[in-house]
Amino acid sequence: MPTLPIFHRAELLLGTSAMDRLSRSRAVVFGVGGVGSWSAEALVRTGLGHLTLVDSDLICITNANRQVQATACNAGAVKVTALAQRLSELAPACDIVPVQKVYSPATRDEFDLGGFDYVLDAIDSLSCKVDLIASAHRCGATVFASMGAASKLDPTQIRVASIWKTEICPLARRVRRGLREIGFDGDVPCVYSPEIMENSGVATACGSHACMCPRLPLEEGVPSHEWCSHKAFINGSLVHVTAAFGMALAGLVIQDIFRQSHRPSK
Repeated sequence: MPTLPIFHRAELLLGTSAMDRLSRSRAVVFGVGGVGSWSAEALVRTGLGHLTLVDSDLICITNANRQVQATACNAGAVKVTALAQRLSELAPACDIVPVQKVYSPATRDEFDLGGFDYVLDAIDSLSCKVDLIASAHRCGATVFASMGAASKLDPTQIRVASIWKTEICPLARRVRRGLREIGFDGDVPCVYSPEIMENSGVATACGSHACMCPRLPLEEGVPSHEWCSHKAFINGSLVHVTAAFGMALAGLVIQDIFRQSHRPSK
């Protein structure tokens, strides 16, 4: 299959067979925030054939510092819809499906996880994250997960390791505990950083009665889910770190496809 001109530089590096496999691959990104939105962008810019975007949220003005689809002008828009519009302009041939929905143990059966080659986990909720990792792995999809990208300043500390071999990252520790509790013994590569910074500023809005997160009236369709008030603490985050997490996550997909396309024939 001829490679589209917009992917010419990618084909020069990866080769025709990898680009063909990439164009036939199906991936889903759960959580299109500071990490997931950049993963989605990288995959579409490199030639992925199908991408499903899953997130229930609306764009908040505080998202604009780190989420690729968020701007000062589109606060209140549906995150997955705004991102899908942007990605469709980048690569019109890519089949992009936005799904405004929460993934949770209760909604798990609404997602055909086995219908994807790759499942990328970039969600924050611990219980949802643990269930997604275990369920997608059980369905036979290749799973790559992001651990916490907030409270970090140095992108050079970002690493990739098995979920069982991460160090220091508090979220990874809680994920491991959750996976053990449900009897999961599989292996999932994840992007993480051992860096931990304390907030230097004071949160005056996020998670409080003055929270700036937008809402959808129930009669207008699927309501957004505001997560800030469910968090014990709001951590600061920066785009040069969250984007690096997202790019590393997408890189795991692209590297896996490259390796598969260059395996010697038996």
